[in-house]
Amino acid sequence: MAKPATIQVKLESTAGTGYFYVAKKNPRKTTEKLEFRKYDPKARKHVVFKETKLK
Repeated sequence: MAKPATIQVKLESTAGTGYFYVAKKNPRKTTEKLEFRKYDPKARKHVVFKETKLK
């Protein structure tokens, strides 16, 4: 069977709280790292979340 095209990646907060989201990404289409502005409940504001490897 073929491997799935999407992989799961961890979006970690740049606020340094340790909070993270898990997102799916197709590395064949999106080669650059993901970067989103999302809500961090520990910091209680919207901050930038950057892609790191999910362990």
